[in-house]
Amino acid sequence: MPNPQTTNRHKPSARRGREPAHDRPSARAPVARGVFGHVGESPTQAQETEPITGTRAKPATEGAVLVTGVCGRLGKLLARELHRTDQVVGVDRRPFDDRPKDIVHHQIDIRRKKMKDIFRGRNIRAVVHLGVLHDPRRSDRDRHSWNIVAFQKLLDYMSQYEVPKLVVLSGANVYGPQPSNPQFLTEDAPLLGAQHFGGMRDLVELDMLAQSFFWKHPNTETVVLRPCHIVGRVHNAASNYLRLERPVMVMGFDPMMQVVHEKDVVRAVQLALRPGVRGIFNIRGPGEMPLSHLIRQVGGRPRLVPSSLAKVALDQLWRLRLSGFPSQELDHLRYVCMVDDSRARAELGYEPAHPIDRVLKDVRRLRYQLG
Repeated sequence: MPNPQTTNRHKPSARRGREPAHDRPSARAPVARGVFGHVGESPTQAQETEPITGTRAKPATEGAVLVTGVCGRLGKLLARELHRTDQVVGVDRRPFDDRPKDIVHHQIDIRRKKMKDIFRGRNIRAVVHLGVLHDPRRSDRDRHSWNIVAFQKLLDYMSQYEVPKLVVLSGANVYGPQPSNPQFLTEDAPLLGAQHFGGMRDLVELDMLAQSFFWKHPNTETVVLRPCHIVGRVHNAASNYLRLERPVMVMGFDPMMQVVHEKDVVRAVQLALRPGVRGIFNIRGPGEMPLSHLIRQVGGRPRLVPSSLAKVALDQLWRLRLSGFPSQELDHLRYVCMVDDSRARAELGYEPAHPIDRVLKDVRRLRYQLG
């Protein structure tokens, strides 16, 4: 697969949004996204080469930054950082009642045709895609419609209106927790996250679409970020698990874990928005720690359960809607899935600013507030 730095540059055709029919490199390198144990199917395709990062000619920086999923915790944090220096346009089905006055918010579904009016009516210089549905209780059809159909439409608009930058927030769980994993996974590692969890297939496809867009549209700087478990005051599976008073641990397993503060992830997105940055980057936090230590640091007491019993119990609790963790999540409590962020440090200039004590303090604080 050719290096994107040496790929021949083709001029776009006169008709806006169309590209000339030339042979372009394929981007069928599978990837996935998850928060704490989501997985997606990709064994053989994952052996292909992924986009190589690097720098390119800097595009113009005039225009607004469009943020999908702006009403989520990460979306609000990012919007409040970006609006100090950029025009910010947020899109989300939820209301944004406490938004800063200079942030434009469109309360619409990104699958609707009104999205096209936003691209047509505004000079969009970058899109940050955070609007991914993770709820494992939603039907496969709903998740596929929101995560894949919506993202395809977003990419179509980006291509038609020649938006020069795309940042997609993926996750380190695309690699999947495996007993054969090395201690640290690089961006070139195979993406095996969906082998045991069919609910992650659409998220695998979403990341594959981002990589395909990388190769098919070299005039757009596409960045895919893969952070490890995001924690803090955010409500996701990793943070919710650590807030439990007696979280389950699988007897005989105590894997090393990586966590990253939500504000460090926001900082990584800001760095990815800089002109000239493109490619895939792993994002990690301040260090690694055994799962049992993480639980105790936030004031929890792990409950050791045999693997077979844990699966039966979680399946039953899931059916009764007494738990938000499907039994497929257990692999994350047994096997290592940690990433090497050397590329992000070298090319993005990324360094986690929040030490592990601060990261866990925010998890602990919200746990007591909720209690």
